[in-house]
Amino acid sequence: MTPSSPLTDRSMPVRVAITTGDPAGIGPELVARLLTELAADPSQYVSVYTTGPELDRGFDQAGAGADRAAVDGAEHITIVDNGAGFGNMPVAVASEEGGRWALHNLELALAAHERGDVDAIVFAPLNKSSLHQAGMHENDELRWFEKRLGVTGVVSELNAINGLWTSRVTSHVSHRDAPAQITAARVLGAASLLSAYLVGSGVPRPRIAVCALNPHGGEGGKFGREEIDEIRPGVALAREAGIDAVGPFPADTLFLRARDGDFDGVVTMYHDQGQIAMKMIGFDGGVTVEGGIGIAVCTPAHGTAFDRVGAGTASVTSTRNAYFLARSLAATATTLTA
Repeated sequence: MTPSSPLTDRSMPVRVAITTGDPAGIGPELVARLLTELAADPSQYVSVYTTGPELDRGFDQAGAGADRAAVDGAEHITIVDNGAGFGNMPVAVASEEGGRWALHNLELALAAHERGDVDAIVFAPLNKSSLHQAGMHENDELRWFEKRLGVTGVVSELNAINGLWTSRVTSHVSHRDAPAQITAARVLGAASLLSAYLVGSGVPRPRIAVCALNPHGGEGGKFGREEIDEIRPGVALAREAGIDAVGPFPADTLFLRARDGDFDGVVTMYHDQGQIAMKMIGFDGGVTVEGGIGIAVCTPAHGTAFDRVGAGTASVTSTRNAYFLARSLAATATTLTA
């Protein structure tokens, strides 16, 4: 029986597209391990966008515990050849070839979703350097999805571990630029999106806490006015919209309360404010959700780990959780937007 994720219910009949991420990283071997698990459960309908040589490499890198014969014999697992030449694809290094490969597979998965062939997408870790070498101009894959799909509403990367989610008001921007992007409207948007996804994941009345930006919450304006001028008004707007939001609270103590179960989700002001805390709470098992794009798209919340490729030590837990969470989100009637 396939191991189930504690994050989600896996009873819904959903079709999931899987891509292998950057082929130079641990993505192909993680996909090989995940497919081996899914092969044992005929209710798990998946389409994998790859090619024979990459799949061969992934199973070789995965080593013990990956069963290619079981996957090949599973009628509910479809290997979709991406039509691209794998050739001498680099290993354990960022490259233009790897970036093009990853984007090509994502395009195929999106096209399958647009045709109605799949309901959700899971992609193995990407490498931003490879993507930018391949011509991606956006700061990250979320903004690439946003542009590709023509999304005009609020988007945010969301992160999930057991019992706790986060969203971000700003993400892949410099610390110098982040404060200027923190507005009451963006705080409202991040809280609304987080609340919607928590409802979609099975939390009927999410309790949302909002981080302060400055040390000690700004101490009444002594260390900055963002809390007074933007963040607190944003929390008020969220409450007016019916969201159970409170704050802002200093992040150094807020995450202790969140870890202990006082909140279901935390709105953070910038990337590392939430990411450091979440990875300390539970690095192995975390999931990143591409929030607000209207499609259930999930990925493990770790990187390509070039230093661990082929060692047989990469954990499949986050990839497994990303799969089951995407499946659960796609099965819900909740709109995947703010």
